[in-house]
Amino acid sequence: MKAYVFPGQGAQFTGMGKDLYENSALAKELFEKANEILGFRITDIMFEGTAEELKETKVTQPAVFLHSVILAKTLGDDFKPEMVAGHSLGEFSALVANGTLSFEDGLKLVSQRALAMQKACEITPSTMAAVLGLADNIVEEVCASIDGIVVAANYNCPGQLVISGETTAVEKACEAMKAAGAKRALILPVGGAFHSPMMEPAREELAAAIEATSFSTPICPVYQNVTASAVSDANEIKKNLIIQLTAPVKWTQSVQQMIADGATLFTEVGPGKVLAGLINKIDKEAVTANA
Repeated sequence: MKAYVFPGQGAQFTGMGKDLYENSALAKELFEKANEILGFRITDIMFEGTAEELKETKVTQPAVFLHSVILAKTLGDDFKPEMVAGHSLGEFSALVANGTLSFEDGLKLVSQRALAMQKACEITPSTMAAVLGLADNIVEEVCASIDGIVVAANYNCPGQLVISGETTAVEKACEAMKAAGAKRALILPVGGAFHSPMMEPAREELAAAIEATSFSTPICPVYQNVTASAVSDANEIKKNLIIQLTAPVKWTQSVQQMIADGATLFTEVGPGKVLAGLINKIDKEAVTANA
């Protein structure tokens, strides 16, 4: 079975999508429509902007979404997903790819998500850290032992888990992780504590936007971050998408479930090759490709 996977924030690079824009009339049309919807020329930043400009959350999230979704649309008849999944932000790309969301609605939600997350990041000093070389249950136990808010946020692959929370709590957790035998525990250059309780104000704001958006029955199941299982019911997809901002990304579990359900080829659609790399670490036998 063909599985298509969509990357999240962090996969962006200067020049992303420029080849699509220049070589496909459909891509050009969609990029220009995106400029109109967003109210600024995101294509200028994507194609010519600095790494610093691209790193702004209000730019990064729509940029990665647009690259993924427009690339999928240019595949034409070759794009026949039998299952989809996306990492964090990538879940919105996956939901456009499988027909749950329209291109326009997906972009509007991603833009609102980015702005809501940016605002939430400004309320309390918060951050994320990558923990390498520890079992998931040890990371969870260490987080639970720390005063303050720090939780497991991204289950990326065995031995690679990202934690998220208040800056001081994350710093204490990093020291405790090293003491527990982690190979590395390093603070990430992110704007705040994504996929943690610190995102509750953003979740509330985004929930209203998601509730007001029309979701259609998808052409194939999406393996959602929150459940790590196949979901095809539009209302259930909506509910899980609202929870996503404050809940962990169960990427390892999602990939394992997709393989158990018959995935034979994982194609990454969007900038970079991060997900293909993680999938190969989750299952050495997995066959991966890039669109």
